Amino acid sequence: MDAALWSIPLMAAAVGWVTNWLAIQMSFYPVEYVGVGRWLGWRGVIPRKAEKMAHICIDRTLAQFGDLNAVYHKLEPKRIVEQVVSQVNPRLDEYIDEVMYDIQPVLWDNMPNFMRRRIYQWGREQLPARIESLVEDFGDDLSDLVDLKALLSRELQRHPDLMNRIFQEAGSVELDAVINRGAWIGGLLGLAVAPLWLQYPEPWLLPAAGFGIGFVTNWLAINLIFRPLEPRRFLFWKIQGLFLRRQREISEVWSRLVANELITVEKVADAMINGEHGDRTRAIIQKHLRPMLDHSVVMKLTAQVTIGMTGYTDLKKAMNNKALVATGHVFSDPRFNRERAPVVAAVLCEQMQSLGPAEFQDVLRPAFKEEEFKLMLAGGLLGAIAGLVQFGLINYWP
Repeated sequence: MDAALWSIPLMAAAVGWVTNWLAIQMSFYPVEYVGVGRWLGWRGVIPRKAEKMAHICIDRTLAQFGDLNAVYHKLEPKRIVEQVVSQVNPRLDEYIDEVMYDIQPVLWDNMPNFMRRRIYQWGREQLPARIESLVEDFGDDLSDLVDLKALLSRELQRHPDLMNRIFQEAGSVELDAVINRGAWIGGLLGLAVAPLWLQYPEPWLLPAAGFGIGFVTNWLAINLIFRPLEPRRFLFWKIQGLFLRRQREISEVWSRLVANELITVEKVADAMINGEHGDRTRAIIQKHLRPMLDHSVVMKLTAQVTIGMTGYTDLKKAMNNKALVATGHVFSDPRFNRERAPVVAAVLCEQMQSLGPAEFQDVLRPAFKEEEFKLMLAGGLLGAIAGLVQFGLINYWP
């Protein structure tokens, strides 16, 4: 085989490598749509389908585990109570001052210090029991208070590159393997084309072969990730889809990143307060804070005498609003979020690892299925251009 013929498998290997690399890049980039109009442009498959993949992941994992309430109990409600009390207690005097200055600034400014100290002490005595009952109540209703899919959608809209980072870290080994195998597959296909070119040196053959090689290597690249579902023996090798073969490791990485980036305690708390069911959350907080005044005869009478019935009602409303603000401060503590993230990750990981191969594939594959043909067509067009260039080099290069 002369140098010109040897260039065919070499070029085919390059096409296989480049088209697989291109397919991977088109899966991730660009993060935002780039193009003219609706049809002439592209956005990475994963950023475009991030919400769908995240929703499927949550459906598969939490549906098997139970619901968000079950995950909440894994977070140890007692530890949550301790966190709330430890965060609120040092600022409780400040919160009481802010509430009183909002509704009765003159009265609070002129109140004797010993009475202020008594009110501060009363608040610290009441706080642990109120927080404990509040946390217990939230645990029973968390699935109804938090729309997890809406939370995921919101976070992925704010950070469109987030799923890229999760996918790239979870599957970095497999993605590199797919790109490298493209060169081998392309080279083998090129070896089959070389004798055909020797017999039929038609101008259209190399561009057509290039299209086929680019198309087929991209098709194989996608299928190498997900097929075959079950391990199969071929001579001395055991073959299974690259992602499926490393289900345990990928589940661990995927779950850890989702727990650290998407389903944090802080973001769930924010969804409870500011999400679709925020009114119910406020009602639960009000239900548990109201007894702080109503069940203390001395405080209730003192408040009603000093600020009147209308002022007493305003006081309870102001306490409720301040509790909502305090909740945001409490769960924004980075240390607490880092500490609780492994618990959420363990729940997701346990369920992802227990999925069968078909179910595990369905967490990731549906997004790609809708775009596979476009990725393969892009590989084919690139291969056809390479074939056309090679035809010119063989026939016209001196």
